[in-house]
Amino acid sequence: MNKLIIGNLVHRPLRSIISALAVAIEVVMILSIVGIFYGILNNSRTEQSGTGYDMIVRPSATGALLSSGAASADVRIADVLRKMPHVQVVAPGNVKLNLSSSVDNIVGIDFASYDALRPFVFTAGGPFQHPYDMIVDDLQAAADPKLRVGSTIKLFNHNFTVCGIVEHGKGARKFIPLETMDALDGTPGKAATFFIRTDDAPTSVAKQAIQKEVKKEILATDGLQDWSVQTIQEFLAGLTPERIPGFKIALDVVIGIASIIGFLVIFQSMYTAVMERTREIGVLKSMGAGKLSIVSVVLRETTLLTSVGIALGVLFAYALRNGLHARFPTLSFQLTPAWDINAIIIALCGSILGALYPALKAARKDPIDALSYE
Repeated sequence: MNKLIIGNLVHRPLRSIISALAVAIEVVMILSIVGIFYGILNNSRTEQSGTGYDMIVRPSATGALLSSGAASADVRIADVLRKMPHVQVVAPGNVKLNLSSSVDNIVGIDFASYDALRPFVFTAGGPFQHPYDMIVDDLQAAADPKLRVGSTIKLFNHNFTVCGIVEHGKGARKFIPLETMDALDGTPGKAATFFIRTDDAPTSVAKQAIQKEVKKEILATDGLQDWSVQTIQEFLAGLTPERIPGFKIALDVVIGIASIIGFLVIFQSMYTAVMERTREIGVLKSMGAGKLSIVSVVLRETTLLTSVGIALGVLFAYALRNGLHARFPTLSFQLTPAWDINAIIIALCGSILGALYPALKAARKDPIDALSYE
């Protein structure tokens, strides 16, 4: 029976190849969209974890994503926060969305205080020297072979000069002076976010106690009662698919479309195969093959075809990831064994469902009618 199954696939090579490629495309679609979506999300978590702050303070309660736009809080609030017990460093900052050449966040920082959270590691150049200087990370520099210290980047209708290249993992790809960002927004002396590093503690429990005390002190300060105060753990906990608007919906839609594609291709392929092998089915039944045996033949053929497609799809997905990493170093594309397994299960279940009706139709054929079929 196994030779019969393999023979059927080899006898119709073009249809077998197209069916396997369709399953491969389904797997690639699922793994690529999941890899990019989760890659961007997990990269954001990694970037924020590398800045060195353990508390974040903002003028109002907002979502997990840092607000992007004109700053509204007086930058001198940083001096108020620095005087509080257990506060070591306070770094005012702002985030502005850039839509000119590519979509990315530009972070406006006070270099001295932001560097005090956790020092920048420069691979070339150094700190800001002029108002329109810019610091970029090494991944951003790798994305553009022409980008080096002294290069000019047009941003917000102004030319910025790259003054330094740093190791990635400091919260963003591009940094400019906070004063310059405020000047561009027409909000001098303002900040949108205050990054805080509190005293070190020997245990996590002691650290949490310090953070709780600092939070209580901030919210008890006049003018800061309605502010959003989060620990880094609380902030990162908000960077989940469930908390990001549209994340789960977009993911489910793409996975659903990919599953439908795989289902329809396998359904059409196996239905056509059953119609073409009517006499073959009649011969099998006349030799004593039962309905279960006929269904088993069709489903086993589908499983073999799908397995080849799944293997190709997984290989293509990892090749795509490596290719994109080489071409776009700043793009986060993460593939995990858990989602590899999920994609395999989705593709396999969709293929079996697609082959089920043709298999049942083949099993119900009358052997006499099947043998007389022309």
